Amino acid sequence: MGLFKKIGNALKKTKDAFSRKIDALLSHGEVDDELFDDLTDILISCDIGVNTSLEIVEELRDECHKRKIRKAEDVKAVLKEIITNLFENAPKIEIEYPAIITIIGVNGVGKTTTIGKLANYFKGQKKSVTLVAGDTFRAAASAQLNQWAERTKTRIIKQAEGADAAAVVFDGIASAKANGTDVLLVDTAGRLHTKTNLMAELQKIEKIINREYPDAHKYNFIVLDATTGQNALVQINAFAEYANINGIILTKLDGTAKGGVVVAIEKEYKLPVVFVGTGETIDDLDMFDSKDFVDGLF
Repeated sequence: MGLFKKIGNALKKTKDAFSRKIDALLSHGEVDDELFDDLTDILISCDIGVNTSLEIVEELRDECHKRKIRKAEDVKAVLKEIITNLFENAPKIEIEYPAIITIIGVNGVGKTTTIGKLANYFKGQKKSVTLVAGDTFRAAASAQLNQWAERTKTRIIKQAEGADAAAVVFDGIASAKANGTDVLLVDTAGRLHTKTNLMAELQKIEKIINREYPDAHKYNFIVLDATTGQNALVQINAFAEYANINGIILTKLDGTAKGGVVVAIEKEYKLPVVFVGTGETIDDLDMFDSKDFVDGLF
């Protein structure tokens, strides 16, 4: 299945909520203030967020005025153009090697599963991969990651439950340097911003990485569950206080009508969505393509 089709399928619920409402609004009616107000409500209801929705519709209003658009059905093309430009102007990430990718996020968003899928993805790119079981806080986290290591035939560095997470990362870096590993994937404990000890642990891990492997290309990717909608923005805020977030991995895009949150992330945080989960199998994690996303949305 091509990437566009996978993204399109994953966005089915979001598209049904987004495009159907917009088509219904624009199929009749005039280009007036009421139409723009109704359109704002639709964008907000699709988890694009209040601020982002207001800004998009304000730009849409101005463009329609400049272009003297009078037919409601012509508004959709301009809206698609604005959202496309929003993504084109957002920063992009090109992963360089050797890479250390630290995976962060709250409990339950699918970090460990995502790491397994990432290992599979990079191995498909002919890259050597090592997993680091840095979640020493949750019982059975290391065992779960070990299952993914076996499934993807990937090396794993781990210690006993309750070990110092930074020490496990230290061992992982030593292994990666000794073996010339292309990608080191670091699992971390799920945490809330209220767990200040665990948040401080993230800073300690980052310090170890910077000190022990200065030549590596370092990335902190936060995993967000698409089904949480606007709550994903709250999580970005919380983690940004403790970690330098470089990009987003959005899971469960196929299981929600709240995929519009991707637009809010790009607009409000200027953080690139790097990977998206498009299904439940090991191959259902793909590099994010904004053009495919916008085409799928409309």
